[in-house]
Amino acid sequence: MDIKPIIPFEPISADRLPRGENWIAQIKWDGVRMLTYYDGREVRLVNRRLNDRTLQYPDLLDVKAYCSGSSFILDGEFIAFDSNKPSFHEIMKRDSLRKKQSIDLALNQTPVTYMIFDVLYYNGDWVIEQTLTQRHQILEQIIIPQPNVQVVQNFYDANALYEVMIQHEMEGIICKDLNSTYAINGKDKRWQKKKIFRDLFAVIGGVTLRNGIVNALLLGLYNDDGELFYIGHAGTAKFSNKTWYDLTQKIQPIIIQNNPFSNEPERCKDAIWVKPEIVVKVKFLEWTPGNIMRHPSVQAIVITPISDCSFRQNQ
Repeated sequence: MDIKPIIPFEPISADRLPRGENWIAQIKWDGVRMLTYYDGREVRLVNRRLNDRTLQYPDLLDVKAYCSGSSFILDGEFIAFDSNKPSFHEIMKRDSLRKKQSIDLALNQTPVTYMIFDVLYYNGDWVIEQTLTQRHQILEQIIIPQPNVQVVQNFYDANALYEVMIQHEMEGIICKDLNSTYAINGKDKRWQKKKIFRDLFAVIGGVTLRNGIVNALLLGLYNDDGELFYIGHAGTAKFSNKTWYDLTQKIQPIIIQNNPFSNEPERCKDAIWVKPEIVVKVKFLEWTPGNIMRHPSVQAIVITPISDCSFRQNQ
């Protein structure tokens, strides 16, 4: 392979959607970022962390079936569906495989679709200094759509797209400046993402420490029978060092010996158990099939009845 893999351009998180005629919005698919490298002889699939995934996706190695370029680097996302909706859990079933026999079995069990949104290299030349508009024009010329390969659609009304994504409980959207060049190993406001998070009240049932100070919380919710179920562990970038120190002091009187959760937390080995009394507000992306929060982040310690910390608040 003559082309060396690169770290792709990343969007920054945004609280507000950008406005202006030079902005387009795209669906943020709940998959894995993947770049396709083809030097005219060899194909390689490499994720954004520069891990080779060529072995895991043999169904997407026939690049001449979906791209007419003699050499290229395509940027996009591999997605898999669960009940007609992209699911990170499903794509991980494919991405985590290492044995050929398991991969061959998964081809039919977990089909993958490639959603392409950019081109970095085309017919022997880098095109990263061209504008996004120009790169999209190249994509339209060279991509041959297939049932499992599509070019990501552009929308000019970001707010309307975001509302649709909320209705369909999708991951979010990405807004891109049409004048933007492609910054290898870059991350700036020319690409902005806005995710759709959920939030809830949860009670602390355990903590972990770093250098004697609380650094993460084991959180739980009550079911209708009054049992406390572990739903994930979370830290927060919002808390100051003083807040973590104060919380460390606050848990001292309520430390208990036994695990208060009905199920087994994933971080029970180093956990310090506490009586479920302290409530926090936590933001997260979605539930996993096992009722664990994905990408949780504690927003604040709140004063609210423990009874608020139930699964019913999500209904």
